Amino acid sequence: MTTLLAKNATVLVTMDDERRELRDAGLFARDGIIVAVGPADTLPETADEVIDLSGQIVLPGLVNCHHHLDQVLTRNLPAAQDTNLFPWLKAHYRIWASRTPEASRTATIVGAAELALSGCTTLFDHAYVFQNGCRVDDQIAAAREIGIRFVVSRGSMSLGESRGGLPPDSCVEDEDAILADCERVVARYHETGPGAMTQIVLAPCSPFSVTPELMRESAGMARRLGVRLHTHLCETIDEERFTLERFGMRPVDYLETLDWAGGDVWYAHAIHVNDDEIRRFAHRGTGVCHCPSSNMRLASGIAPVRQYLDAGVKVGLGVDGSASNDANHMLNEARMAMLLARLRLGLPPPAGPDNPLPTSHPDRAHEWMKAREILEVATRGGAAVLGRDDIGALQPGKCADFFTLDLNAVTFAGGLSDPVAATLFCMPGNARHTFVGGRAIVRDGRVVTVDLPAVVAEHNRHAARMAASGG
Repeated sequence: MTTLLAKNATVLVTMDDERRELRDAGLFARDGIIVAVGPADTLPETADEVIDLSGQIVLPGLVNCHHHLDQVLTRNLPAAQDTNLFPWLKAHYRIWASRTPEASRTATIVGAAELALSGCTTLFDHAYVFQNGCRVDDQIAAAREIGIRFVVSRGSMSLGESRGGLPPDSCVEDEDAILADCERVVARYHETGPGAMTQIVLAPCSPFSVTPELMRESAGMARRLGVRLHTHLCETIDEERFTLERFGMRPVDYLETLDWAGGDVWYAHAIHVNDDEIRRFAHRGTGVCHCPSSNMRLASGIAPVRQYLDAGVKVGLGVDGSASNDANHMLNEARMAMLLARLRLGLPPPAGPDNPLPTSHPDRAHEWMKAREILEVATRGGAAVLGRDDIGALQPGKCADFFTLDLNAVTFAGGLSDPVAATLFCMPGNARHTFVGGRAIVRDGRVVTVDLPAVVAEHNRHAARMAASGG
């Protein structure tokens, strides 16, 4: 057995059931599982590894609930810089289909490294373009190299342009082959129980890229195999128009006819929903993943996160693909989520004869998105969306997944009257340390599990080849 003692943190944010924030505190872990959390004088004095966190704040590892790691190969593509979702996808499909297993490896490591540097310890990736021998196996092997906790989809696209879908026919797969590979990947890689490092999700891509039959078959298989379900939904008005014209239903209604509702399902984006659909999500336990930067980048809209939380919907946070965000900074994504929710709220109208409430009336105070609420979405919320009860908080029995920030950094100067809120109100920097299962992935601001400069150099060669080919 190996032990870890992290001690003397200025503040430790537990996100436990009492939401305790402890001063001059730390944690003790054995074999990657937390045994004790508390003030320094309540913890063991020795361990196999001891780290001094003086001057630092400790938070639970952030949980990224929606990503496309292969898109790290196509960041900042000129043809897709100034478009919304459908033309953006058309500019990328064939280029993504040109990636190789070697490119998939570097994309996974680069994306996971950026996320770990921003405090992320659990990553869900939605992979759905498989050409040139690329398989989910490539990403799983790469995630194991860097050491991040990895949930990955055997995603799919089967509805090509010739049948009324959005992707080119050359980018879709045969549905029997998709289902067979889904079963193979789950049998080979899916782990259950506390501390699972690799889990598989079934994730047909979207209503406009797969058939109703594949959606229904995937739902049945997922429940037979005991894995979760994920897809994009209600991301744009174009998508809503597609399902109305093709199926005569709004996107949520359409998916519910295919058995896509319940506690084992979560949707990416979920922007364009009505009050009844929000209530149905809450009643049936369906989760959502908010992707604020991508939604702004593609002008998709602002998800009703405040309404979701008030209704009791499970909400997680995602950076989304690196070609619709161009970054993999999970803590900054949390900051964007807080600010965007405030923008959606807007300011109350000024006081007057028709509006007796002053702008600072306390009755509106609950509508403001607070820093601690979004930190909870990014930790406990993400864990709930992924169906995990072993991550998302720092307390005995949970995984030793955490990160630290240096409170002496220039970005926090003058903001330490509330260090917890400062993590979002002040411009987020990189983590000082990031641990996954008690193992250091980032130490003193550097990724220590892989030779990152060498991977980045190789990755840039793959990206240049793909861009030059144009797909």
